[in-house]
Amino acid sequence: MGATTKLREMLDNYKADHTHPMNRATHMIGIPMIVVSLPLLVVMPPAGIALFVIGWVFQFIGHAFEGNMPSFFRDPRYLLVGPMFFVEKVRGLAGAARPT
Repeated sequence: MGATTKLREMLDNYKADHTHPMNRATHMIGIPMIVVSLPLLVVMPPAGIALFVIGWVFQFIGHAFEGNMPSFFRDPRYLLVGPMFFVEKVRGLAGAARPT
């Protein structure tokens, strides 16, 4: 199985684990907070820590609505798939908003 095929499979699995609208909404907030927090941990540690913790709170609230555990509990690579899922969603929303 090629890397692209495996990534697509992981994105599809991630999507299947995130079907509840509230879970998707909290991930659209939490994922960017976590990603932005990482470089901030170096330059502004208090802000970075706050964004990191609050972002994860959003993630776990979403999974409470979904009724399942985060995907990365079964495979840590999903920690990288989550941001890719976010980018894919934003690109889809941007494409839907683009005039034809």
